Amino acid sequence: MKWILGAGAALFVAGLLFWQSRAEKVSYVNGLPAYSTLPGREYFLERDCYLFKFKRASSDWPLIASRATVPALPESVDAKNIGAEFPGVRILDVIKAGTRFRIVSVRRTESPASTSISFEVLLGDEVSFKYPRVDAFWILDHSPEKEGKAPSVMPDYAVPRFSYKPSAP
Repeated sequence: MKWILGAGAALFVAGLLFWQSRAEKVSYVNGLPAYSTLPGREYFLERDCYLFKFKRASSDWPLIASRATVPALPESVDAKNIGAEFPGVRILDVIKAGTRFRIVSVRRTESPASTSISFEVLLGDEVSFKYPRVDAFWILDHSPEKEGKAPSVMPDYAVPRFSYKPSAP
């Protein structure tokens, strides 16, 4: 009888370890050298965007993008699409070109299949928006990540509020 309990406990622990190894792990990497200069940077949106969530996957914050990088979004950004039924996304709001946002945190998400970097950004003055804190993953150029560098905001989506000079190594 004891061996059955022992085997059950061992299977439980093995299952727990397997489940944890498959889980997504999120860590904030603001202080790492490649990312330390990013929090606090401000940008202006160059195009209208949607705030949305994917129906198939959960996200901590609403995401920001347009159809240019998320094909599931409607072609034109229009407030009439808020709450409308779309196959892959749920549209929460529309953010207009010219809106200012600030990077507040850099987040690394690791799973067995991939590792990605994203920025949590704060829209405008925070009180003017129903969803002030959003995830900027879909408006970032992730190609520098292949070289261990930080992603950057795509210039088609936003321009810096101030010009930033790279810090000396």
